[in-house]
Amino acid sequence: MTIRIKWVFGFLFCLLSAVTQAQTYNLEHYLELAKSNSPLLKDLQNQIASGQLDSLRIKAGYRPQVSANSTGLYAPVAGGYGYAPAITNEHTLAALLGINQSLDSKKNIAAQIDAVKLQSQSVLNTSKISEQDLRKAVTAQYIAAFGSLQQVKFNQEVISLLNREEELLKKLTRTNVYRQSDYLTFLVTLKQQELTLSQARLQYKNDYTTLNYLTGIADTSYIELQDPGIQKNMRADISNSIFFSQYKTDSLKLVNSRTLLDFSYKPKINLMADGGYNSDFLSGPAYKNFGVSVGFSFTLPLYDGGQRKIQYRKLSLEEDTRRNYKAFFDTQYRQQLAQLNQQIDGSEKLIAQIDEQMKYTESLVKVDTQLLQTGDVRMADLVLAINNYLAIKNLKTQTTINKLQLINQFNYWNK
Repeated sequence: MTIRIKWVFGFLFCLLSAVTQAQTYNLEHYLELAKSNSPLLKDLQNQIASGQLDSLRIKAGYRPQVSANSTGLYAPVAGGYGYAPAITNEHTLAALLGINQSLDSKKNIAAQIDAVKLQSQSVLNTSKISEQDLRKAVTAQYIAAFGSLQQVKFNQEVISLLNREEELLKKLTRTNVYRQSDYLTFLVTLKQQELTLSQARLQYKNDYTTLNYLTGIADTSYIELQDPGIQKNMRADISNSIFFSQYKTDSLKLVNSRTLLDFSYKPKINLMADGGYNSDFLSGPAYKNFGVSVGFSFTLPLYDGGQRKIQYRKLSLEEDTRRNYKAFFDTQYRQQLAQLNQQIDGSEKLIAQIDEQMKYTESLVKVDTQLLQTGDVRMADLVLAINNYLAIKNLKTQTTINKLQLINQFNYWNK
């Protein structure tokens, strides 16, 4: 009974292991996890929400402001010593309910709200670029891990082929068709390929662990990755590119700053009113000192020593700086996309040449393995054909991965 239970548990363990090995994830899975786990993106989202609250706070600040205030004072005079009663009234008590209403124009209030909205827009631009940075980093690591996985699979296929030929060569060596040294030469090639496979497996595990690290996943299991399947996006309109949005926002912020500066030199009126109890206990019966008062304040800036003109000059300098940065970035942006396009086209042409060359190397390996069965091929020629096949296959894998990385960079800028 014990043996049967152990056998059942062993079978279930193998089954679960097989399921784990067969499980695969695609690129979009990791991109979504990276976005949901990123504390930076969550921070920027909270900053945008905070900006919306600031807009509500500004609107609330221009509604009537009501406050309750109370003050009391007692200044005793003993033997003629003390504060002058005419100044202190000896003792006072005030308990007032005050109302203050600012009469700023709607345009002034709208300009202040626009300033907050533009700041939130800057944060939104930063959030989009940060998300694009994260997408680029995760995609690049995914491609690297996928390339390592392809090396593992290719080496496994080669070893399977060599193992089949090794069994045949062993029989031919025993029948003196091939020398012992020929067999050992082939065996060295097989062992070298097994070492290469072990190295490729280790590299894939490291790349896969790094992918989980970037994504924010605490997982060390061994899972195969699907083909990233990324394609070169259509070239985006520069006017809609997220990398140029901040320049537009900065321009609007400068215009808004000039508007706010103009409003700061316009007249300001505040209305005030209060009501309650205010008494010095000297002027008549204290119980009659309940009352109300109304008033206003008016401010009109007349001369500031030329500060307004200085502020205008500073804003003009900031606008000039913004234009210079935008023009320089525009040149770099176009050059970057053109260079990436050239490199992608070059990689595609190289892959086409590699495919053509691979046909010959594959054919040569097939011919040599067939001649091996009859003992009509030199071992040195077979080993050379296999090494050439390995080299051209590795070159194709590396070129393909390099092409995917270039497309990832192109798509990063092209959004």
